[in-house]
Amino acid sequence: MTDIKKYTMDDVLINLHRGGWWEYTDWDDRTYANLRVSEGFDYTLPTEEELNAQVTQLQTDYDAQAYARARTVAYPSTLDFIEAYTEKEIGSDSTKWDAYVINYNKVRTENPK
Repeated sequence: MTDIKKYTMDDVLINLHRGGWWEYTDWDDRTYANLRVSEGFDYTLPTEEELNAQVTQLQTDYDAQAYARARTVAYPSTLDFIEAYTEKEIGSDSTKWDAYVINYNKVRTENPK
C-alpha cells in the first residue's frame, strides 16, 4: 500500500481559525509571499518560520504512524478473528486460530513500529 500525504501551509491555516480568514494573492502560487489575511478578518498571519515548523510537525506526526496505517489494512479481518476464536473455544479446533495468529504476527513483523 502506498500511503502518501504531503502537508502544506493550507493544512495548518485551516485549523488556526474558523472561516475563510486567509487567502493567496495568486492561488496558483501558494507561497508565503502570496499569503494574506482576508478582508474583514482581524487575525495576524503566523510567521513563515512558524508555519513551516507546524507543517513539519504535522508531517512528522503523520509519517510516524505509517506502520499503524499499513497494519490496519493488512491485519486479518474481525470476522476471521471471531470465526477462528469461536471454533477454537467452542469447537475445540484450533486450525483457524493458529492460522490467524500466524497472519497477525506476520503483519506486525512486516510493519514494525
